[in-house]
Amino acid sequence: MPAFSVRRRVDAYVNYVAEVEAETALEAAQLASDDEGAFAWQEDGTDEFDARLFITLDDDGYELEETEVRDF
Repeated sequence: MPAFSVRRRVDAYVNYVAEVEAETALEAAQLASDDEGAFAWQEDGTDEFDARLFITLDDDGYELEETEVRDF
């Protein structure tokens, strides 16, 4: 029986945190959004979701779109 490489992709967020000086919490979020490159972001963990995608890879490691199976 043939064997295939199948990629499992899990929805997730990678969280980052930076210190932002501002008058209010809302202003801090807005400043970060306006120029995120101005801050020293540190990775702060990940959050995974229930959504999953499974897709078979060809011999060169590329995804075969026609084999995509989603599990929401």
